[in-house]
Amino acid sequence: MPINKPFLSYTQQLDKLENEKNLIISDHSYAEATLRRIGYFALVSGYKNLLRNQTTKKYKDGTTFEEIVALYDFDESLRGLFMQYLLKVEQTMRSLISYSFSEMHGNKQSEYLTPLNYDHNQRKATDLNRLLAMLSRIAIKSTEYSYITYQRNTYGNVPLWVLVKVLTFGSMSKMYFCLPQNLQVKTSKNFKGVNEKQLEQYLRVLTIFRNVCAHNDRLFSYTAKDDIPDTLLHSKLMIAKKGTQYVYGKRDLFGVVIAFRYLLQKDDFCVFKGALSKAIDRFIASTAHVSSGELLHEMGFPTNWKKVSSFKV
Repeated sequence: MPINKPFLSYTQQLDKLENEKNLIISDHSYAEATLRRIGYFALVSGYKNLLRNQTTKKYKDGTTFEEIVALYDFDESLRGLFMQYLLKVEQTMRSLISYSFSEMHGNKQSEYLTPLNYDHNQRKATDLNRLLAMLSRIAIKSTEYSYITYQRNTYGNVPLWVLVKVLTFGSMSKMYFCLPQNLQVKTSKNFKGVNEKQLEQYLRVLTIFRNVCAHNDRLFSYTAKDDIPDTLLHSKLMIAKKGTQYVYGKRDLFGVVIAFRYLLQKDDFCVFKGALSKAIDRFIASTAHVSSGELLHEMGFPTNWKKVSSFKV
């Protein structure tokens, strides 16, 4: 068993960075205050790869502590930006699922708690049972949300369009997964160029990335275990392939960008893309040791990624 790394004081941490890791620290007071605020593991261990010499495992000559902080701040800004638009997709899905389900089955909570109103496929049985248990707990027992309690106490019924407000992205994704095909199709038709199976893939991947944002994990280089579907945009952007698989835009952050292109309103996507472009440019301007190509590769972005809004979907 490898021996755990020893505890190091802030002074020892800075000494290690300077003398063992080849990092320039010009302001020790600022560096120590930053380590107190963020932590060594979250800052240094989380954001070292782009700035390190991969052969020596030391920082590239001339790399400064401020550049690590700039990369951390860049990733923090990405989490805020992507979360903002993930919430827009989440709200849209809440609206579409509750509308299509209620249009077919009515407004009684007994309808969305009835297993027969969902897909009967055996492979979905476990997910459906968990979903129904969660929906039942919220509708019948939860006292966390005043509007849920009001509906229950006043009308003896919590309509789905009220209940969905408290569902997480993951829960909404699971509910869509458990819907019968006709309701999935009806929902997916609201997104141009997206069928019901593709929407399921998008939601699965977006759920993973939403959790990354919510848990304050490193986002810019994150790779999910699931992937989004191959799209016309992959082809139009001429993204390279390794075998039959696209190199970029499947399980990485650019995959989320492609999903946004299909699931967001056009104006929202344009604003998002502009903010993303500015964030990337701002970080590149702050460092002399990370090129635009290196950053984009780590993010899973092709060099021509800005053309993602140039093609019809």
